Amino acid sequence: MDVSLFDFALPEASIALRPASPRDSARLLVVRPQAAAGESLADRTVRDLPSLLRPGDVLVHNDTRVIPARLYGIRVRGEAVTHVEVMLHKRESADSWRAFARPGKRLRAGERIRFGDGNESHACELASLDAEIVEKGDGGEVLLRFAFSGPALDEAVARLGHMPLPPYIASKRAEDAADLTDYQTIYAKRDGAVAAPTAGLHFTDDLVARLRAAGIERHFVTLHVGAGTFLPVKTEDTRDHAMHAEWGEIDAQTAQALNAARAAGGRIVATGTTALRLLESAAREDGTVAPFSGDTSIFITPGYRFRAVDVLMTNFHLPRSTLFMLVSAFAGLDTMQAAYAHAVAAGYRFYSYGDSSLLFRNDGAA
Repeated sequence: MDVSLFDFALPEASIALRPASPRDSARLLVVRPQAAAGESLADRTVRDLPSLLRPGDVLVHNDTRVIPARLYGIRVRGEAVTHVEVMLHKRESADSWRAFARPGKRLRAGERIRFGDGNESHACELASLDAEIVEKGDGGEVLLRFAFSGPALDEAVARLGHMPLPPYIASKRAEDAADLTDYQTIYAKRDGAVAAPTAGLHFTDDLVARLRAAGIERHFVTLHVGAGTFLPVKTEDTRDHAMHAEWGEIDAQTAQALNAARAAGGRIVATGTTALRLLESAAREDGTVAPFSGDTSIFITPGYRFRAVDVLMTNFHLPRSTLFMLVSAFAGLDTMQAAYAHAVAAGYRFYSYGDSSLLFRNDGAA
């Protein structure tokens, strides 16, 4: 498909720089299939979620935890010193990460980057972290092998790294202490994401309690969100865009619970596109969910047949992005273009710290 079909105008003022407080006070745009005359769009709040779902429905949350994946360092080549910014995006082994580096074109395989202290004469291991560039890829991607491994590397990244706020926030303000909690879900558990599963940022303990009281179950899967998911699509045709792989897991007990709930008439409600992509990666032809552990690079565009997910809660996405393509596949391109036009006109807040939407699957979506 032509990527330009997924473009739309978005005023700068629509981009949220801080989350709503409390989290569940965010607005929620309910989007139903156009076939439901007069009910296609409704303005609600996240607090209304228990009344918008049914007893027996199952919310599926992504319990990944964001790590401080943005690192700043220097590369020394003779007398020349280059300052380097690295965004980790996928762990390859105990001591290796794939990352996006800037300025990527000035780096070479075999060179060393020192993160942290930046003083070549400093001998304190706690003040710096060294990495070798093992290989270079396209678009500034590099494979880094670090001097530390396993938990020692995790501790060094936690000590020296910065919270990886998206560029549309980081370019407008510096990160601060509030982001350490604001950019994590309340149920984040498993370290490994370099971007938050943002639909989950709206949940509060109070909302969780009211969902439970309404007979709505919750189950957890893990997809370590990578920065590649949010990269702009630079091709003109969706068929020419390559997704970066991300690691995910659905255990056997969770898969069994989801299948039982659906067999009993409940709907599977994905909390965010990350949970949806993992569920669809694990779905069998008959719509049941199989246990899953491994990488997925699923790329969902209009025409895709959804098998596992019935309802999707998701924030508002960037123009021409793979995620806007995904929601257009789920609810219909015309429906989502109308929904986003309404959201802009009605003052909804966009992107990671913005408001949310609740999309009901349109099986007739083109």
